[in-house]
Amino acid sequence: MRVAALDFGKVRIGLAVNDELGLMAHPRAALDARDRGALYALLAEFAREEGIELFLVGVPLDRDGAVGPAARKAEAFAEQVQAATGCPVEFFDERLTTTEAHRRLREGGHDARSARSKVDSAAACLMLQAWLDRHQGIER
Repeated sequence: MRVAALDFGKVRIGLAVNDELGLMAHPRAALDARDRGALYALLAEFAREEGIELFLVGVPLDRDGAVGPAARKAEAFAEQVQAATGCPVEFFDERLTTTEAHRRLREGGHDARSARSKVDSAAACLMLQAWLDRHQGIER
């Protein structure tokens, strides 16, 4: 099954997809989130071209696990993605994925400026890989 993960943000949406075997997550270029109409059209086209069967949307729950304002915005975004693409959407607790993405990018030699354009898709990739691992029964 082809799955795409989306890391929701006001300016950029991080994007990652799994390989054909369903084993590995791969980051794609982040999407511009400022024009929501264009974004939903782009996601619909992407889903058709890539054969996406499921979108995984990161929901930034509060530290205590509560659904706060940011999580509600991500949930509303997910509803629009589902309506635009016709694909089911599954939520993923994405607490700390952006922090982990920043850490890994720094370890990979990226400075703050170069990491800025990559961090959203790196976070989406971390989410998707965790989801894939869970569905394969792999613990990391």
